[in-house]
Amino acid sequence: TGGMETPIHSLGKGVDPMQGLLMEVILTFSLLFTVYTTIVDPKKGPLQGQGILLTGLVVGANIFTGGLFSAASMNPARSFGPALVSGDWTDHWIYWVGPLVGGALAGLVCENFFIVR
Repeated sequence: TGGMETPIHSLGKGVDPMQGLLMEVILTFSLLFTVYTTIVDPKKGPLQGQGILLTGLVVGANIFTGGLFSAASMNPARSFGPALVSGDWTDHWIYWVGPLVGGALAGLVCENFFIVR
């Protein structure tokens, strides 16, 4: 690596683990809610064909708002690789629990309240 360190996801300065976990849940929920309602939902309405653009905008907004708090992972695989290479597993559980809970909540909310079959 030429003396460079592997960048890893970590909590921002002054952010405790529960705040980081909540941020990851919220960020993942917003991302997957957008995916479910604009891409997965068979009755997309006026959003037909705009799901990819809206998903990209949500990812960008999530990184902008959550980057300083929890590094805005939103994906356990995105955090696992750098942690494995660097050997730094500090607060790594946040980047598994947060996205899994946020994704499950988004799926439940969309399936039960938004996607009509």
